[in-house]
Amino acid sequence: MALIDVDKLSVQFQTPDGVLTAVNDISFSLSRGQTLGIVGESGSGKSQTVLAMMGLLAINGAASGQALFDGQDLLTLPAPALNRIRGNRVAMIFQDPMTSLNPYLTVERQMTEVLEFHKGMTRAAARARSVQALDAVKIPEAARRLGMYPHEFSGGMRQRVMIAMALLCEPEVLIADEPTTALDVTVQAQIIALLRDLQRDFGTAIVMITHDLGVVAGLCDEVMVLYGGRVMEQGSAESIFYRPSHPYTVGLLGAIPRLHQGEQALVAIAGAPPNMALLPPGCPFSERCSMAEAHCVQQRPALECGQGGDDGQRGVLRACHKSADEVQCHARELGV
Repeated sequence: MALIDVDKLSVQFQTPDGVLTAVNDISFSLSRGQTLGIVGESGSGKSQTVLAMMGLLAINGAASGQALFDGQDLLTLPAPALNRIRGNRVAMIFQDPMTSLNPYLTVERQMTEVLEFHKGMTRAAARARSVQALDAVKIPEAARRLGMYPHEFSGGMRQRVMIAMALLCEPEVLIADEPTTALDVTVQAQIIALLRDLQRDFGTAIVMITHDLGVVAGLCDEVMVLYGGRVMEQGSAESIFYRPSHPYTVGLLGAIPRLHQGEQALVAIAGAPPNMALLPPGCPFSERCSMAEAHCVQQRPALECGQGGDDGQRGVLRACHKSADEVQCHARELGV
């Protein structure tokens, strides 16, 4: 049985211009010890997907579908029951640590409160555990810095504090929204290694939201590519990176700088992400896709198992009118 089982999750917001659908019919499952990477440009629906699961949507937002955690639907749980799960069995590393940490409380109080509430620890025991957590994310002089306020930390240090807070209760599911954005490359590698250790020791399932496809390649088992609030392609990390079967995935991979790039230009995706309130009736990527034809704009492709390609394409879900063979041929022409 999957630890996390999301089925047809949709998120809508009531706006002055009408209803805006930010996430549309997203489904995935995750077992213990697995990592799912969710990738896509800003505004593609990545963060809203996990915020809906955590019951943290803005007041004008509403979620539908199912998000089962250990058999319980997180979308319908009453607040007291959800609070016993959030921060304890399911934890989240938020994208912006400055707005996520309380500026009026010391880091010590914010960390010990988690352990006192969820684990029933004494203040002294919670403080000792908090120092260990800060040491684990490579914050120097952790015992001294524990008594400091968030504004006394640099942006990268605040991000490490958020990661330490999320790991305090050794959660069964860790949702990480751009966890390494503000960190230098060396610390990024240390954090990724820490997450791997967490999986190895406790069987933690991880949902990783990131723009960094290098992080995805190094940590994730499965990858879901979002655009315009919809799944464009979904499958194993190996198939997504070595046999991309959607033009949008090809564009994302082509934009990654490579050491052996030489004089070859990066493959840029023309245009800009769509207005979510004015999506085309067909494929949401059609207006930017170099392979698009007239019917792509008018007819929305269904999310189905990939056809064509080699055996590695089996089990990959894709939403494209073009065959996997055509897209992969296009990718080779671009040097992706």
